[in-house]
Amino acid sequence: MKPPLRLLAILLLSVSVAICTEVGAEEDLFDWTNLPDLPDSVGLSGPFVGTSNDTLIVAGGVSLPDSTPESRGKLWRQQIYVLEEGAGSWKTGFQLEHPLAYGAGVSSKDSFILIGGRDADRHYRTVYRLRWRNGKIEQSSLPDLPKTCALTNAALLGDTIYVAGGRETPSADQAMKNFWALDLSMPSPQWEVLEPWPGPARISPVTAAQDGAVYLFGGAELLVGEQGQPARRVLTDAYRYRPGEGWDAVAGLPRAAVAAPGLSVGQSHVLVFGGDDGTSFERRDEPETKPGGFRQDVLAYHTITDTWATVGTLPAGLASTTAVHWRDLIVIPGGEVALGRSFAGVGAGRLRPSVSGFGAWDYACLGAYLLSLVGMGIYFSRREKTTEDFFVAGRRIPWWAAGVSIVGTQTSAISFMAIPAKVYATDWVYLWNPLAAGLIAPLVVFVYLPFFRRLNLTTVYEYLEKRFHVAVRLFASTAFVLFHLGRMAIVLFLPAIALSTVTGIDVYACIVVMGVLCTLYTVLGGIEAVIWTDFLQVIVLIGGAFISLVIIAANVEGGFSGIVSVGMADSKFHAVNWTWDMTTTAIWVMVIGNIFVNLVPYTSDQAVVQRYFTTKDEKQAAKAIWANAALIIPESILWFGLGTALYVFYKSQPALVSPAVPTDTIFPFFIAQQLPAGVTGLVIAALFAAAMSTVDSSLNSVATVVVTDFYRRFKRNVSDHACLTLARRLTAALGLLATVSAILMATYQIESLWDLFQKLIGLLGGSMAGLFLLGIFTRRANAPGALIGAVVGTVVLYLVQSYTQVHFFLYAAVGIVTCSIVGYLASLAFPPDQRSLEGLTIFTRRGRASSTAVT
Repeated sequence: MKPPLRLLAILLLSVSVAICTEVGAEEDLFDWTNLPDLPDSVGLSGPFVGTSNDTLIVAGGVSLPDSTPESRGKLWRQQIYVLEEGAGSWKTGFQLEHPLAYGAGVSSKDSFILIGGRDADRHYRTVYRLRWRNGKIEQSSLPDLPKTCALTNAALLGDTIYVAGGRETPSADQAMKNFWALDLSMPSPQWEVLEPWPGPARISPVTAAQDGAVYLFGGAELLVGEQGQPARRVLTDAYRYRPGEGWDAVAGLPRAAVAAPGLSVGQSHVLVFGGDDGTSFERRDEPETKPGGFRQDVLAYHTITDTWATVGTLPAGLASTTAVHWRDLIVIPGGEVALGRSFAGVGAGRLRPSVSGFGAWDYACLGAYLLSLVGMGIYFSRREKTTEDFFVAGRRIPWWAAGVSIVGTQTSAISFMAIPAKVYATDWVYLWNPLAAGLIAPLVVFVYLPFFRRLNLTTVYEYLEKRFHVAVRLFASTAFVLFHLGRMAIVLFLPAIALSTVTGIDVYACIVVMGVLCTLYTVLGGIEAVIWTDFLQVIVLIGGAFISLVIIAANVEGGFSGIVSVGMADSKFHAVNWTWDMTTTAIWVMVIGNIFVNLVPYTSDQAVVQRYFTTKDEKQAAKAIWANAALIIPESILWFGLGTALYVFYKSQPALVSPAVPTDTIFPFFIAQQLPAGVTGLVIAALFAAAMSTVDSSLNSVATVVVTDFYRRFKRNVSDHACLTLARRLTAALGLLATVSAILMATYQIESLWDLFQKLIGLLGGSMAGLFLLGIFTRRANAPGALIGAVVGTVVLYLVQSYTQVHFFLYAAVGIVTCSIVGYLASLAFPPDQRSLEGLTIFTRRGRASSTAVT
């Protein structure tokens, strides 16, 4: 049995063991500690809690010094307490304009905003902004609320504050059904009255902003009892508001909750801490209110699967306070521990990292896989005698290996994680992205490939010099090199972060292992080692995804049919949006846009096109392209099916989804948490494989471009041996640069700069593809016009990205079409190219399709 098939057999055999694994059980996700107590020893109920410039602020509130219901003395507070990072006590001496409590607060950028509230006599409609600057509290006013309002709650979504629920006056016998919005990004913001939720009016609900929506949970409806006494009905219903779409009902709370601290955590969770389930209010006339009258459980709502789970326990039951993020903590200051008993403590919780033990078997499997890659590099190093061997493998790669290698190059670790995660969080609308690669295969095979192969090229950018001018060639080559320099660092960094998060392997170790090993076998074996290691890596990728899918099916009710039925019921297989809106994933945007998106790498990216040059002839190269197109369809269905399976799995067991886990890492999180020892190592190896299969391609192709398009182009008499030596040294240097850059990104958190770099350089992608389109499909286009088209296409695409809402899948189309049209029109202003273009365009001088091979 051949090694790749033997490895696949081992992977599939492991499924029989994996199916027997049991999924993890519920556990408390929090470690609780205490921050310094509030200065007021009797505590605070209903305080405003927020942050400003990394400083924790607690303002106002009510002290309840007497625990007996018969004589509850309330002391309304206007003090402001400030806790700076690392401080052992609270700063005091700051005050609000008047006593205030039981309003809402939100933290916005560098300020903390206090909304509504009440004192002993009245309710307020005032809105204040507090800022901590230079050791002082700065206070300013924002527009008043439409009505007086206390016992309310608020959430900040983007730059907009949303306020929901409350009570208009102290004597009001009904709650409010209000939903107001204030857009802080407006020059002169004003409150907007919006349509309220469909359920009953309420006081003290939980509100939170998460996943592009505002969520409202529970609260209490105010009623009048049979004897005329005040009564409450504590609620469990829940609703979601999406701007521009309105309200819809979501899964209700598993138990009633009012005055409960709530907080959005991570990318897809809202947590509800304790609160009153109604029993404390019902016992308000008992002779003694028992400690611990409020709930201690922590509930988690998962916005993706629309499910609830109990994920932890508070040190004590709490209500009538607020939870906020401060540093890496969830802080809950003060509140009531029982009806009429305020609390001075400040609880601080930290989410436990969701790390699974990576055992000896896992390290053994991962190590064996990585060593096999190095062994392949050593094996192929014996063949790398010339630059022809190092850059195009002596044109001896079989078509099926080249085709699979294209798949490996295009499937990075980011997509290995991102595709299942995207489907898990949404649906199948993005399926048109990979399928479009199959749609352009005929165009590449019958139009582009003949030009590239018959010219006997080493880099695709050599064509641009033959067709236009050396300046056009260097423009495209430089853009390619810059883009891949940034891409390699990001492809190493992002998977390393994910792997470290879910397995506990040190992030720097992940970066170094991936960077050093793929550099080593690429230096040794050149493109031949890259292609054959890519071939093995694709097998591991698909095998890992298939094993995971089988294990999920074994652990959900109904198996594969259960996955399909739940997915159908929840519209997870939705794949077509019928609309003409170009700002969303309309079907025409997905199909047309992704045809252009795929046109960029398959016609102008050396990392992909270089595979066309490694086969022995044009016919073999065409087979490689067809093989790639044929493999993409089942592979894409596998990734998308895995995403839906993950959704069904975690919908049936929501307690297993940790709020600490980013949505984009849900697949490696599943691998680390649910797969048995050994199998986890094999599938984690697939993540390493995905990263390395992209980096090795970039290393070799960038070295190829630098040596061929720059060094050899301008140093005509250099020996082939010197070029081969330079290529190896360049590959090693590039690998070291990518590894060090990824380490710096992990150390100093500078990934945003790399993202910006990638975005700016990525603007050239459409123009590069546009240059090839101009060269192949027109005779009149010339070098000055082509360069003008490329520059204008880049500028137009930047303007479209910055100032329009056009969907990003149309960006490539904008760049390609603009470059082509402007480049052609600009060429008319310059004299026609006097060189013979025979065989360099799709047209002969007579305007008919050319079938003449280039001599």
